[in-house]
Amino acid sequence: MKYVIDKTNRPVYLQIYRQIRQDIIDGIYPFGTKLPSMRLLCDELAVSMVTVDHAYSLLCDEGYVESREKSGFFVIFREDDGFAAPAERNTSHSITQHTYPEFPFSILAKTMRRVLSEYAELLCERSPNAGLTELREAIKSYLIRNRGMKVESDQIVIGSGAEYLYGLIIALLGRERVYGIESPSYQKIEQIYRAAEVEYERLPLSHDGIESTALAETRASVIHTTPYRSFPTGITASANKRYEYIRWSGKKGRMVIEDDFESEFSVSTKPEDTLFSLSDHDNVIYMNSFSKTISPALRVGYMVLPKGLVGEFENKLGFYSCTVPTFEQFVIAELINSGDFERHINRVRRRLRKAR
Repeated sequence: MKYVIDKTNRPVYLQIYRQIRQDIIDGIYPFGTKLPSMRLLCDELAVSMVTVDHAYSLLCDEGYVESREKSGFFVIFREDDGFAAPAERNTSHSITQHTYPEFPFSILAKTMRRVLSEYAELLCERSPNAGLTELREAIKSYLIRNRGMKVESDQIVIGSGAEYLYGLIIALLGRERVYGIESPSYQKIEQIYRAAEVEYERLPLSHDGIESTALAETRASVIHTTPYRSFPTGITASANKRYEYIRWSGKKGRMVIEDDFESEFSVSTKPEDTLFSLSDHDNVIYMNSFSKTISPALRVGYMVLPKGLVGEFENKLGFYSCTVPTFEQFVIAELINSGDFERHINRVRRRLRKAR
């Protein structure tokens, strides 16, 4: 199979990964097929063995292929039934077992001083209701670089932590819906749905995500899932399971809330694709926060709305004031734009890999 590589563009291993992944999804490499050897691909594309190794490792981490000792890499993705014959997954690095190194205080303090000096009177101004443009633009660029999400800043809403954003989503989608939550899941998710007096169903988890039978039979029109490292189990949804979620959400009126909790600290090769980026149905709401990556004291989270919901959000909830102080928003924007945020994440991930 001939692949086209642009060495002047984005990382070459991601180009290889994306093209092979698409061939797997399209059935060019059906279930059980052996991929071309790494050496053959190196010679054909004139790239290093390290580059191809990164691409194949990412395919393994994402659940598209598995490595078999002395045999090569074989496709384990089956689009039609939502299941793969998965490689053995190591969930010993559950999020309940990690204490992540704190964001360097010296860098945080330096950034705060710079914000106080450079933004001065702007810090006393009222934030736009959806959050500062500077922070939304910084998050937009970060998501494009690191999560493969092509979004616009007007799709991003800033709020004071996940709990506040959960409440906004319920108000946006409606209290008359039935919501499906992972079982077990982060305790506050269930508490918030209960406090909002909405009906919800607990959907049991299997080794690779929500059980297929439970997903098929649920009365829920919205599922709330943490595909990468579900709390408290540490389960990561396989590639097949993520596509199963997307197929489920393709029916009219359905929606997925993708809670990307702690995905930045995955010890595997960095997963690039979110449910948001994989879906073309405009029905995934993406959520994340900076409570683990920077500091829980900042209480800053954000959600990314599908384009089709932006207008509805503005009409129904656009009057809500932003709950995050302007100062904290400028600080996080500066940390992202300076590269300090991503450097910290990369340091932590390297440390976690060494500790495996």
